Amino acid sequence: MPRFHVSEPLKAGAELSLPAGAARHVQVLRLQPGGEIVLFDGAGGEWTATITAMGRSEVRVRVGVHSAIEREAVRPVHLATGVMASDRMDWLVEKATELGAASLTPVLAERSPLRLAGERAQKKRAHWRAVAAAAGEQSGRNRLMNVREQLTFQELFGAAHGTRWLLSLDASAPRLHALASKLADDEAVTLLSGPEGGFSPTEEAAARASGFVPVHLGPRVLRAETAPLAALAVLLSQG
Repeated sequence: MPRFHVSEPLKAGAELSLPAGAARHVQVLRLQPGGEIVLFDGAGGEWTATITAMGRSEVRVRVGVHSAIEREAVRPVHLATGVMASDRMDWLVEKATELGAASLTPVLAERSPLRLAGERAQKKRAHWRAVAAAAGEQSGRNRLMNVREQLTFQELFGAAHGTRWLLSLDASAPRLHALASKLADDEAVTLLSGPEGGFSPTEEAAARASGFVPVHLGPRVLRAETAPLAALAVLLSQG
């Protein structure tokens, strides 16, 4: 059954118009009044809904029964990544949502090719949140990955949750899978990963000084958008 995210709180019996993107999708699927879809608002669980009317650009639905279905990972993993080029960030947001990351914080690093500030940063965050919502629809998540506001490297240190790990190219660092196997199933982790070209030596030293422990993924050098996803797969393999 098609699934759609809506930003307003849902309740049984409520009637509402679907967001523009969801309405277009319903029309592309050629659904008709009386057809059923699934809605979620990010507060937990999902709702059945029945299409009641379709216009040229508007689709009206009536909210039905709530199901307390959760598909979230047991372990909350908070990904913090140096801001990358737009297409790579979009791909990372999408795949991190599918894998089950709890949040993603863009970090403005020395080597970040995309320098965002002010209104431009807010628009980009809104875009990434829309990417996360679409990935949540596809993957079955009923709670959206939280795409947080962009932080500077120093601001991140005060916002990190739980165990702090830094993805590093240092071959002497412990392997991620070895450390992950020692975590409690529900232990929160903040995973810090660099942009294209990685963090500068100064940034990596500052991260270590603030409590981030370097971890290593193996002998091959992964792209900036691939490395955090490989780490997420290890950390979230228990579901």
